[in-house]
Amino acid sequence: MPPEPTAATFEVSPGRPHPLGATLFDGGVNFALFSANAEAVELLLFDRADQAIPTRTIVLDPRVNRTYYYWHVFVRGVGDGQLYGYRVHGPYRPEKGLRFNGHKLLLDPYASAVAAGPDRSRADAHGVSNNAGTALKSVVVDRRGYDWEGDQPLGLALERTLIYETHLRGLTAHPSSGVSSRGSYRGLIETIPHLQSLGVTAVELLPVQQFDAQDVLYTNPLTGAPLSNYWGYAPLAYFAPHASYACSDEPRVVVTEFRDMVKALHRAGIEVILDVVFGHTAESDETGPTICFRGLENEAYYILERPDKSRYRNYSGCGNTVNANHSVVRRLIVDCLHHWVQQYHVDGFRFDLASVLSRGEDGQPMANPPILWEIESDPVLAGTKLIAEAWDAAGLYQLGSFTGDRWAEWNGAFRDDVRRFVRGDTGMVRALAWRLTGSFDLFANKPSYTSRRSINYVTCHDGFTLADVVSYNVKHNEANGEGNRDGANGNYSSNYGVEGPTDDAAVLRLRRRQMKNLLTLLMVARGTPMLLGGDEFGRTQHGNNNPYCQDNEISWYDWALAEQNADLLRFVRGLIALRQRHPTLTINHTLGDRPFEQMLEEGVRFHGVKLDQPDWEHQSRSLGVQFCGADGDVDIYVIANAHADALTFALPPGQRWRRLVDTAYDSPDDLLDEASASRVRGRIYTVQARSVVVLVGEGACTSHPPASEVHA
Repeated sequence: MPPEPTAATFEVSPGRPHPLGATLFDGGVNFALFSANAEAVELLLFDRADQAIPTRTIVLDPRVNRTYYYWHVFVRGVGDGQLYGYRVHGPYRPEKGLRFNGHKLLLDPYASAVAAGPDRSRADAHGVSNNAGTALKSVVVDRRGYDWEGDQPLGLALERTLIYETHLRGLTAHPSSGVSSRGSYRGLIETIPHLQSLGVTAVELLPVQQFDAQDVLYTNPLTGAPLSNYWGYAPLAYFAPHASYACSDEPRVVVTEFRDMVKALHRAGIEVILDVVFGHTAESDETGPTICFRGLENEAYYILERPDKSRYRNYSGCGNTVNANHSVVRRLIVDCLHHWVQQYHVDGFRFDLASVLSRGEDGQPMANPPILWEIESDPVLAGTKLIAEAWDAAGLYQLGSFTGDRWAEWNGAFRDDVRRFVRGDTGMVRALAWRLTGSFDLFANKPSYTSRRSINYVTCHDGFTLADVVSYNVKHNEANGEGNRDGANGNYSSNYGVEGPTDDAAVLRLRRRQMKNLLTLLMVARGTPMLLGGDEFGRTQHGNNNPYCQDNEISWYDWALAEQNADLLRFVRGLIALRQRHPTLTINHTLGDRPFEQMLEEGVRFHGVKLDQPDWEHQSRSLGVQFCGADGDVDIYVIANAHADALTFALPPGQRWRRLVDTAYDSPDDLLDEASASRVRGRIYTVQARSVVVLVGEGACTSHPPASEVHA
């Protein structure tokens, strides 16, 4: 055993319980930690991440270093970059919810940065052995000296927002990305010209809070290669940027690189939205490791079974469920959100499995969950975008009924209904009408609902990419090592004749058209659109609809496709520009006290092949939607035909129409420049099989048909 490092000269005084975490003051650092049932706490200081024997161990005296449930100490002589951790001693009685393990080095829940040695082992967080040499270590960070150069969160209006969801590493990890710092915060900066050329206004990043890549211990059964938690839904340290996405191993540099990325995106007019995971942690179930929360105050941080508290309730599908409505945990979550907004200028948050946050300590959904109302009403977060994934993994589905008056919600019904319509399923016309006009049927009981709060998407990280939606009938997740049992089975996809790659020109042409159909309907719908990164140039995951563990070319963006599929990329850019030019498509609609049925006809006329006669019959596969010009803008007429045959639609009178989009055409005629697009001749337009058309008019909508006809 190597000798214990020589301790530096430190002065120790009682410290104070607030603020929690490690806080720099003149001359030293105040350390503060919550643990209600601990019997003893040790603060361990280290010089290196791989150090097994601490440089100094400070034993906290409960008579002077404890106030109520908070342990604290001020250490003079330490500062920026100091590595530390805790050993917390107490009873180990799992059946009572107590899992103290004084052998394990614990992370500070408020750690601003995390350091890991080269031999870091998750396995060493089990049992009763000393794991200090291989455990993660918290890092003191001085956040005060960064020059933001006047930067602030952008505060862009949600109705003008267009979200680009992306995995930070996967965006530039592939050699084809051509960036100098692949898979990193700096690498994302190098993609800003591409993002600007698309016209997106926000990037939504899959988890970038420090997570445990070792959460996945499988190997790829097809190749034998090790797998890891690539997506990052295994959080360890909520306040710390993920270290491996930085170009330096120096924890303080990680903080700087993240800030540099945010500042660069803001300069380009692009907001930063973080996908945050407050519903579960990487400690998993009763067989999982002791890394942080479990060893500090297990029953406070997790929802446990009753009466035997040795097991964890698993509403997240990831082994455990955070006890989000416990007062201490609520404080941690709100403090964390403040941290990312104030210290990193983040513009918004997407809450993974947000419905799990509505569960009380007994696991049952609460009518008014305190944590959700605290987030909604918090003044620091008043200008911050809040987006909920309004369901959890245990069957709680709250789309349209999620708590609060300002949360936006991922609209999974939009994805499913639009996919099914475009695929040609029957009985989808009425559903399409609702999705295109703001989904007020889903939010019928929320008077505060406005259409911008529907986050519309046809693909997201969780599922097929756009190219795979039109290339595969079923998922192909064999590489994940779970026997193809993981991932969703209901994908509402089609291979159009051949499963996967093909050289059949007819199949490829139809697939391309269907991709354009899905994208067009997404971009003309009322609400806030979200584009999955890489869909703009046809990225494929080769049929894998759950590549959470694939940190390789299955998931990485192949930028060579941007050149190979330049026509698709051009089409996406044109659609986004069309949407952003026309207030008719982006204006916000409010439900208020009106019956939700009225919203189906607000500023809209529905048509079939005959004017004002939409075909709502079960066998119908077509719909015309005329959006009446708003804020001085023109009318926009969208015609969707999912039939296998062409249909001829009458055009509304009193207008001169120009064709901007017709997905039946090849590029560049599929999307025309608005200034030079020629007028449609005559009073009819033939919409080809399986295609979507967008016309712009010159004039005002004529009177609406009777409501009885609209809703018949």
